[in-house]
Order: sequence, then structure tokens, then C-alpha cells
Amino acid sequence: MSSDTKQGEFSTLRAIFFPIYRHEIKKFLPMALMMLFILFNYTILRNVKDSLVVNAKGSDEGIISFLKLYGTTPSAIIFMLIYSKMANIFSREKIFYLCITPFLVFFGLFAFVIYPNIESLHPYPETVFNLQSNFPYLKWFISMWGNWSYCLFYILSELWGSVMVSLLFWQFANEIIRSEEAKRFYPLFGFIGNIGLVMAGFTVSYFCNTSILNTTDGTDPWQTSLYALMSMIILSGAAIMGLYLYTSRKIVPTLEPKEAKVKKSKPKLSMLESFKYIFTSPHLLCIAVLVLCYGVTINFIDVLWKGQVKIYAQGDNNLFAAYMGEFSTTTGIISLVLMIVGGNILRRFSWKVSACVVPVVMILTSIVFFSAIIYGNGMPISQPMFTAFGVSFTAVALATQIGFWQGAVSKASKYSLFDSTKEMAYIPLDNELKTKGKAAVDVAGGRIGKSGGALTFSILQTIFPAATTPSLAPYLAVVAFAMFIAWFFAIGKLSTSLEKKEEDSKEESLKQVTA
Repeated sequence: MSSDTKQGEFSTLRAIFFPIYRHEIKKFLPMALMMLFILFNYTILRNVKDSLVVNAKGSDEGIISFLKLYGTTPSAIIFMLIYSKMANIFSREKIFYLCITPFLVFFGLFAFVIYPNIESLHPYPETVFNLQSNFPYLKWFISMWGNWSYCLFYILSELWGSVMVSLLFWQFANEIIRSEEAKRFYPLFGFIGNIGLVMAGFTVSYFCNTSILNTTDGTDPWQTSLYALMSMIILSGAAIMGLYLYTSRKIVPTLEPKEAKVKKSKPKLSMLESFKYIFTSPHLLCIAVLVLCYGVTINFIDVLWKGQVKIYAQGDNNLFAAYMGEFSTTTGIISLVLMIVGGNILRRFSWKVSACVVPVVMILTSIVFFSAIIYGNGMPISQPMFTAFGVSFTAVALATQIGFWQGAVSKASKYSLFDSTKEMAYIPLDNELKTKGKAAVDVAGGRIGKSGGALTFSILQTIFPAATTPSLAPYLAVVAFAMFIAWFFAIGKLSTSLEKKEEDSKEESLKQVTA
């Protein structure tokens, strides 16, 4: 009889808010805090990176697509190849430290060394502008060269999410958490992690509020904000490393063999073989499709919306970042509410029903968002679209606010259900597929998902170099809804695969008992 059964069922309120047994807290709490600090950093980095590249000289929201496609995707593939080699050489603990340290070193150097000397390190803005005028079809590549340090910051910030959250954290969690614990642990990991999202949103809004920055000596307010925000990143990173060290050294050795998921050693796969696994394993392929569809659709929405935010902020880095901080706070609060609902959905409904919630939410909100962008395209910035209750709404104001809430609700539902259902889909797989197959799907697959949206933008912007991103909205809407169809198809296939694997596992357990 398991210890869970011995302790009986939870009370109604505890089953909703904290379905963790006392003996499980030693394993649950450090993992949950690790998720909190990882998402705290990711949120700050996400807000800062967007402000840097969107408001840079000779740039706008269009550069995001090119960065995802020609910057983050190659970098993710390179990382994946290096990670595959490290997995065959170093221990899990050493790999974790080797991965996180370069991130923290660069972000510290950017704030305290690179940005204060940015005028000496970047090409002259006039040179960049002249090259863009002479070679319009290479406009965004020239912009990436002209703002190379901002682009490098953007790439590493994007990789932080893929590497630290999708790969290292969830891989560690899947290794030490049992299947029967996952339905209770994973939604709460997301819940506590989103407290970090709210904290980061408040942090960014506070340090980017120009009224509290002491810049009477002529110091750049944005530079002052970077000092504070990157210092928070380094401190939070140190906390992550400490929690990982504690869990690896103090908690993992105390787990029962079945909790540590000790299995027969199997021959290591090369990265090429890992890719082959994705395309030869229908189960992994379906997970990859989920990641791909989410990445493409959310990329469309993000780029269109950030263009509206830039107009609203009038190119001010601090105002842009502060607004994005408010967005992160709102997203985190909605996520916390949905985490409670989502956790109960996972416990009370099937995996298939839970997995369908996110695409349904995104379809409904995308209809409203794309409609606002398409309807308002071409209208003068100051021209009101309509007046309600004595207040006039311009196209920019309406699109900005709709995008704000559309993005917040979509990302909140992603954090509360998409991540949890996706990770649950890995649990029945063997150790090799969990490790390298997961690395291929989450790091490369996630990047390819986002770069798929970026590729669409890239093609359209290359064919129509003078086109604005809002003018491309009708084409993007068609591609987005095609992605939703593929998403639902993959969910159906994956649900069938999970049911079969669960039945096979029960039959295997029954054979072992009767043997």
C-alpha cells in the first residue's frame, strides 16, 4: 500500500489549493521555488529584450521575426548539439551549472560593461540608415548588425526560457517525480512559478518608472533601470543554483528507488538519432506539433501587438518596458486564477479535454484581436474609431488594449494547462526519449515553432519590404487558423497514444505481480 493511500484523501479545500502530503514537501518546495526564480528571470528578460530591439535605432517590431528565425533558431540548434555531447560526458548536476553560468555572466556584462559603452560598440546610426536605404530587401539583417548587442541579448533571453524552463527544470522534475505525483505537483509548480511572473512584472514596472529614477545628473534613465534589473537577474540566478544544489545533494539521495526512477542503462543516442526518434515515434511527433502550433500562433500575435505598443510608448524604452511589466503582472494574476481551475481540470477531466482548453481560448481571443488589427489598419493614429460613454477610442488604443488582454489570457492558459499537459505526455516514455527526445522537441521544436511564425513574417516582409506588420494581418490570420486545425488533430492522436501506453503499463505491472 502506498503512503498516499495510508494518509487518506485530502479535505475539499486542500485538494483544490494544496494537494501535497507532508512527506512530499521536502521534494515539492525546492522544486517549486526553483520554478519561481526561473520564471522571475525569464519575465524580466522578456520585457527588457523586447524594449531593446523594438525601440532600437533603425528598428521596429519587424526585427523580432528575423531574430527568431536567423538568431534564436540557429543558436538553439547549436545549444542542442552541445547539450547532447555534454549529456554523454558530464553528470546531470554539472550540466545544469555549465548551462546557467554563461547566461548570468552575459546579462551582468551587458548592464555594467556593454550598454554604458554602446555608442562605441555599435555602428553609427547614419551608416545603418544609409545601408537600409540602399538595400531595402536586406533591411532587417542590416538592423540586426547595427544593433548586434541588443540582438545577442534578445537571443540569450529567448534561450533562457527554452533551456532553463522547458529542458533543465522539467527534465529534472520528470526524473524525480512519480506519475501519481505529477497530476498534483505540476499544476502547483506552475502556480508558484507564476507568483514569480507577478513579482517580475512589479519589479520591471517599478524600476522603469522614470519618476523614481534619480537621473538629475544626466544619466540615461534606461541605463539606471538596466543596472537594477540585471542585478536582480544575477541574485535570482544564484538562488536557482543554490536550490538545485540542495535538491540534488540533500533530497534526491533520500528518495526511494522507484521515486528516483532508476532504470536499466541504455545506449546513448546521437543527436541525429534523437531527431529520427521524433519523426519515427508518432507520440513524440504529436508533442512536437503541439509545440509548433502554439509557437507559430503566439508569434503572430506578439509581433502585431508589440508594434502597437511601440506607437503607444513613442519609442521610450522605460515606458515600453513598464507597460510590458504591467502586462506580465496581469498575465501572472490571471495565471494564478487559472492554475487553480487548471489543476482541478487535470484531476477531474481527461488529458484530452485538458489539452483542448488552450487552443479553444486562443481561437476565441484571436478572432477579436485580428479583427481589431485588420479593421484599424490604414486609419490615422489620432483618428477615433468610435466613441463609447463619452470616450473616443483610436485604432492604436483599441488594438493595444485588446492585444494586452488577448495575450495575457492566452499566455496564462498556456502556463496553467499547456505546459502541464505537455509534460504529462512525456511521463510514459522511456528514459532515452525523455532526455534527448525531449531536448529535440522542447529546445529545437520550440524554436522551430516560433521561427515558423517568424518565417511567415520573413517571407512576407521580404516580398513586400515596404509593408507594415498590420497590413500583413489578413494573411497571418489564415495561417494561424490552419495551425489551430493541426493542433486539434495532434491532440486527438496523442490522446489515443497515451491511453494505449497506460494500458500497456498496467498489463506489464499485472504480469510482474503474477510472475
